[in-house]
Amino acid sequence: MAPEASTSRRSRDEIQEAIRQAGIAEFALHGLRGATTQAIAERAGLSKAQLHYYIDSKEALYAELLQHVVDEWSRDTFGDAGADPADVIAGYVRKKLDFSFDYPALSKLFANELISGGEVLRGMLSRPRSRAGQAVETLQQWIDQGRLRPLDPLLLMMHIWSVTQHYADFDVQVRYMLRLRAGEPLDRAHITAEVVSFVLHGCGLMPARRAGTPRQPGLRGAAGK
Repeated sequence: MAPEASTSRRSRDEIQEAIRQAGIAEFALHGLRGATTQAIAERAGLSKAQLHYYIDSKEALYAELLQHVVDEWSRDTFGDAGADPADVIAGYVRKKLDFSFDYPALSKLFANELISGGEVLRGMLSRPRSRAGQAVETLQQWIDQGRLRPLDPLLLMMHIWSVTQHYADFDVQVRYMLRLRAGEPLDRAHITAEVVSFVLHGCGLMPARRAGTPRQPGLRGAAGK
């Protein structure tokens, strides 16, 4: 029977979202092994018995949340190889940074899973690896066409993941170095502009000089000849 007594003022969707957010917070802090259903229930404003009415187990909730991260990241593609490399790469970097800024706990959950060995995640990685393979093919085409400097396209992808996830996974270090207190907002626009510029320069491309300024086309060094 549904636990209506203390949850009657919240809809089923609201309760499930509260459980989801509680799970994200606990797993990000403690990982799968360290998180407990008691802590998740308390954070969601439920009793442990009520929690188990909505989830089968903490393992099932954990897998569901990990799958959500994988699905979100798998949506980002490089698209048509005929598109402008700088625009495509910059757009990809911005999307990755947006996810880190908007969902830092989910990024930490993902990172903790990898650090602990990735046992749950291994069965979910075929799709993102396939998507990464498509991006690598597009990058290689641009390299072959002379539109991108010679580089290892797969390592470039992994470097982008590392840099963009840094602002979520190493939030404490970021705030310490920037002299920001917990909860104080990061300058997203500045960080995004710097990371985009850093990646594009590494690819031999020229980023826009400022917002609203057309980017100079071609490989760095070709412009202005």
